[in-house]
Amino acid sequence: MRVGVVGVQGDVSEHVDAVRRAMEEEGLPGDAVTVRRPPDLAKVDALTIPGGESTTISKLLVKFELFDDIVRRAGEGMPILGTCAGCILLAKEGDDQVSKTETRLLGLMDMAVDRNAFGRQRESFEGNVEVTILDKPFHGVFIRAPEILRTWGGCAPIGKLQGRIVLAQQGHLVAAAFHPELSGDLRIHRWFLRLV
Repeated sequence: MRVGVVGVQGDVSEHVDAVRRAMEEEGLPGDAVTVRRPPDLAKVDALTIPGGESTTISKLLVKFELFDDIVRRAGEGMPILGTCAGCILLAKEGDDQVSKTETRLLGLMDMAVDRNAFGRQRESFEGNVEVTILDKPFHGVFIRAPEILRTWGGCAPIGKLQGRIVLAQQGHLVAAAFHPELSGDLRIHRWFLRLV
């Protein structure tokens, strides 16, 4: 199994490390690799889009000719985990900030997001997320985090923080408003690997 981490901007090394450790814990052979160009993407079975700056990541996905390939591979069933900025990019609908910055969304999940719903960088925090697929709450790290305002169609909320949707799933696609790779808890990564 090869899991790619989009490596154009954001907390790439943290995701590579988390995926590798999750594979080890699950006893899965394979590796996590950085994806920067179409040939890199062609070699992976699943993809992670990390946190960072959503507008920058979107523009670089277009520049490095990854944008359309990611949409195509998702349509073919490739599992994708998007965290924070990655969560925003997976959505079909963004907020005014997404429109204002002309951020091009991948538009893969039936959900609407509010880009900076939990405040700016200095208002970053940690909190326990109630996750339906886990036996106990997940301690989430929220850094300039978005909120999933609503879901429809095939997309379902699977994690909430104080009644607000922060984790959603649509088949093989998963969006987290927080940073599971920074928590030290690998349960979400391990669960995602089982989707691959």
